[in-house]
Amino acid sequence: MALVGLDAIDGIGLRADNPGPFTLTGTNSWIVSRAPAWVIDPGPNLPDHIAALIAEIDARGGLGGIALTHDHADHSAAIPALTARFPGVPVAAGRGSVAVVLGDGQRFGPLEAVFTPGHAPDHFAFITEDVAFTGDAVLGQGSVFIAPDPGALSGYLDGLARLRRRPLRLLCPGHGPLVENPAAKLDEYVAHRLERERRLVAALDGGARSVNEMLDSAWADVPDPLRPAAAVTLAAHLDKLADEDRLPPGVQRPAPAVPSQP
Repeated sequence: MALVGLDAIDGIGLRADNPGPFTLTGTNSWIVSRAPAWVIDPGPNLPDHIAALIAEIDARGGLGGIALTHDHADHSAAIPALTARFPGVPVAAGRGSVAVVLGDGQRFGPLEAVFTPGHAPDHFAFITEDVAFTGDAVLGQGSVFIAPDPGALSGYLDGLARLRRRPLRLLCPGHGPLVENPAAKLDEYVAHRLERERRLVAALDGGARSVNEMLDSAWADVPDPLRPAAAVTLAAHLDKLADEDRLPPGVQRPAPAVPSQP
């Protein structure tokens, strides 16, 4: 499915047919520029999606490179098919056996990488002109789970702040619709995390210590299918409180598991 709204940067989005609780309406792959084109997040290994990517790349005069916001399979599994079709094309990502291992502020073709950890430790957003491709750091609707890596939640908030300081016109997320008011969305995301923290601290102050008690208090609005993801994010919030010496004794930790990725 093609997504519109990127005429100013000669870009297009192609949505994979992999809807689900974590992928929403499907994973968005983005293509910008031409002669050559550059792909952000080629998406899952689905033949129809890969065929659509290849057709668009061919129409744009070939492929200059592939940039990954992060290496979860729903964003990266199509890479082997694309590199087989376009031999020698470089892949840029935050980790792994890739041609370019990204750092904050690094350029890759027309894209500038912005470090946005939290959902994954290797997560980057990419900016070209006044458009940001945000992967799973900012979605078109709803919020993301934060993986409990060291410093994940603080790093996530710092990444959102870095994006907020940029004069952005449009956010192109990894899932969901385009975001046409980036400042408002980024402010909403920060406020959402701080509100979760406020609820969690209130629950802890009220005596909650078990995982279920904390989830029932601070994530009561989360539907049952997403409760495992909420538990993952709870662990990241507990880590932040512990790092700030604000975590009371006797708090149960969620099991060290990440919800299955598509």
